[in-house]
Amino acid sequence: MDVFDRQILALLQQDATLSLKDIAEAVNLSSTPCWKRVKKLEAAGLIRSRVALLDADKLGLGLSVFVQLKTQHHDNQWLAQFANTVTDFEEVVEFYRMSGEWDYMLRVVVADIAAFDRFYKKLIASTSGLSDITSSFAMEQIKYTTALPL
Repeated sequence: MDVFDRQILALLQQDATLSLKDIAEAVNLSSTPCWKRVKKLEAAGLIRSRVALLDADKLGLGLSVFVQLKTQHHDNQWLAQFANTVTDFEEVVEFYRMSGEWDYMLRVVVADIAAFDRFYKKLIASTSGLSDITSSFAMEQIKYTTALPL
């Protein structure tokens, strides 16, 4: 990756709806070389997809909950089943296997406490082998970005 690729990626992270012409002008390339670079970045998997970022509050999904879990199981078969179960919950927008005290962390987005309680009950009912769960409710979102540092 060179400086042009980084500039293209930075622009697309800010606004994926930019036209190829606008991107090319912004990075001082003609359209064809710019298009080739974008295609190369897509083929290399650096651009995974182009999506719209939605406003959770305006959609009535203003509660973010960080859920940390410990398990009694650490084998691949259990992990595969657990991962399949958790990723099927639409409320789970992020899911990580962690090092340290907690084995997994989820970010769950729901409308309110009652919706989180329903999610929590579904999670417990559909998952075996969890030994401890704790939840932290986000009081205020201070920074949120999908842009990666380039």
